[in-house]
Amino acid sequence: MIPIRRLGYAVFESPDVLRMAEYYQNVIGFEAVERSSKRAVMATKSGQIALVFENGPSTHCPRLSLEADPDFDLEDAGRVLRSHGLSVELCSDIAPGVREAAVFTDPKGTEIEILSRVEPVATRANGGGISPVKFGHIAFTASTAKSITDFYCNALGFRVSDWIESVFAFLRCGPDHHTCNFIDGPDGVMHHMAFELKDWAHVLTASDLLAANRKPIIWGPGRHEVGHNIFIYHRDPDDHIVELFTEIDLMKDESLGYFDPRPWHRDRPQRPKVWGREEAAPQWGLPPSAEFRRGGEQHLARQGHNG
Repeated sequence: MIPIRRLGYAVFESPDVLRMAEYYQNVIGFEAVERSSKRAVMATKSGQIALVFENGPSTHCPRLSLEADPDFDLEDAGRVLRSHGLSVELCSDIAPGVREAAVFTDPKGTEIEILSRVEPVATRANGGGISPVKFGHIAFTASTAKSITDFYCNALGFRVSDWIESVFAFLRCGPDHHTCNFIDGPDGVMHHMAFELKDWAHVLTASDLLAANRKPIIWGPGRHEVGHNIFIYHRDPDDHIVELFTEIDLMKDESLGYFDPRPWHRDRPQRPKVWGREEAAPQWGLPPSAEFRRGGEQHLARQGHNG
């Protein structure tokens, strides 16, 4: 298998790249290390690329990068992927700090860039905006969450942290409770993306900044039951759902097999399991708003999907 260790960056198509770059710099607090009307590359203050926006007619997420163990030879990715019926192409210099990548299309239709030995980019130490710590996780729909979960585990080394019934999978590739989510639905639609904040005070600051920029919180604040992260959600200018979170569960030792104990855990120890839909509801906070639930066929059509 390909030993994936962390989430890289997500690539989004957008009809207005400069508008998205301005929002993610001024409000979210990333830095544009490349910026034009055709392409913008946004990085965290610590120099990790988080998002890339490329000019196009729709607003979907066609590509995602994942960072492999630095000792993994990308030449071996072809052997692994061919055993799963997929082909791979080796590419170079596809983003700042990325010398080479193995690129393939996963079973739900998302192009995946496997990166190795990624170099941080130069950024300023200060700046405005919310300034998340990192790109934490991303969720996609897939025709069957079970099938795509099996592929990510068997081919890319992900581990299952939890399920909500058989329709919503939480997968990790490092200590964080989840790096990728897969939800039953049309293949390859980005459901939401999430950025980690330092602590509860940072969530409060983020809420004030969103309010100052007239971006309503569409769900939260609250604490999820599955993963136990504190959260707020809003929509960005291209209508993507964005989660800002803190205090997510950590699997600090895979051999122990349980998440680092926290006083809000109801299972002691908290181990990976299948949650029922009702017991998976947030521990506290209001239910998701109609604006969070909004989407359906109209939103999918706007992203260029028919399903």
